Amino acid sequence: MQLQTGDREWVEEVIGKITAKMDWVSEKSKHKIPYTTVNGTHDNRPDKVPESDPADGICWWTNGFWGGMMWLMYHETKNQKYKEIANISEDMLDECFRLFYGLHHDVGFMWLPTSVANYRVTKNPESRKRALHAANLLAGRFNLAGGFIRAWNDLEELDTRGWAIIDCMFNIPLLYWATEETGDPRYKQIAMRHADTAMTAFVRPDGSVNHIVEFDPFEGGVVRTHGGQGYEEGSSWTRGQAWGLYGFMMSYIHTAKEEYLHTAKRIAHYFIANIPENGIIPIDFRQPKEPAYEDSTAAAIAACGLIEIAKAVGPYEKDLYLRAALKLLKTLDALRCDWTTEADHMLTHGSAAYHNPDRHTSIIYGDYYFMEAVFKLKGNDLYLW
Repeated sequence: MQLQTGDREWVEEVIGKITAKMDWVSEKSKHKIPYTTVNGTHDNRPDKVPESDPADGICWWTNGFWGGMMWLMYHETKNQKYKEIANISEDMLDECFRLFYGLHHDVGFMWLPTSVANYRVTKNPESRKRALHAANLLAGRFNLAGGFIRAWNDLEELDTRGWAIIDCMFNIPLLYWATEETGDPRYKQIAMRHADTAMTAFVRPDGSVNHIVEFDPFEGGVVRTHGGQGYEEGSSWTRGQAWGLYGFMMSYIHTAKEEYLHTAKRIAHYFIANIPENGIIPIDFRQPKEPAYEDSTAAAIAACGLIEIAKAVGPYEKDLYLRAALKLLKTLDALRCDWTTEADHMLTHGSAAYHNPDRHTSIIYGDYYFMEAVFKLKGNDLYLW
């Protein structure tokens, strides 16, 4: 990635801060799989709930990001301790296969940054087996009539058999990898069918995206859309924008299908046009001005996608995407990162959903994607997707 001198210096400075922070945080949390911090200390998500509700504990969808952070650090520093800690996290996730009922479409988020990363780096055969098992579970959620991968499992209060969500654009790279690894085209065929459906059913003409689309699970076709984690139906949940922006780039990287690149750019243009002057991203681009709820994780994820678009386009376009990514990341570094030894997290002000009271907290994927984006800018990142 070609950067100006001042930007290169900033990247090296931030990588120095990341390296210093992760050196001690990794040791402190080596036997945990964190989701957030409590009074500055990482929690351990597998401890959250009993086995009766595994989807909220060991099978929680974010449980791959800590391992992913370790692989990023191993790639950057070659320090063996990061590989060892990543292995601890990956081994813990084996319990999910035993429990089974807690798993849904987010197996990509869980095993791409852990087992697939491990296999790509070390050729560990056990990691390959785990990742292929997860890929088969994901492929088994494909709905042939609607051309989509079902998101969540049965809920007592909702019939989710026809529900798909924009987040799944990050899970289908597990299927692309499975085809690349085995030569079996079925995985890639399912992934592309889902991506094609998402292009028409999720992405609006202006480049904004729906979070949840409900299909008829028996006949196919869109029934309705849901606001999900955004402000309301028809609004523009910013992390969903980021999932779409970067997610379609992932599909483009694996398939070279031009429509995926065009779709990623359309979503990116909408995102860039709505970045506030101060660079702080709200939870929803269409939320009320007050209260000014924000989500730092959306900024970090979007920055990753914008950098990937910049790599894929010509020299006359590149600067648009790269400048936007730098603005987001520099804002996070200056205003929304805790570089002290008083907190295990880096990013502050992450928000899982607009109507969730746990706003403006640390969330592990915020740290992960911030790290990934900065390492991308250095130019020797480990691509885990």
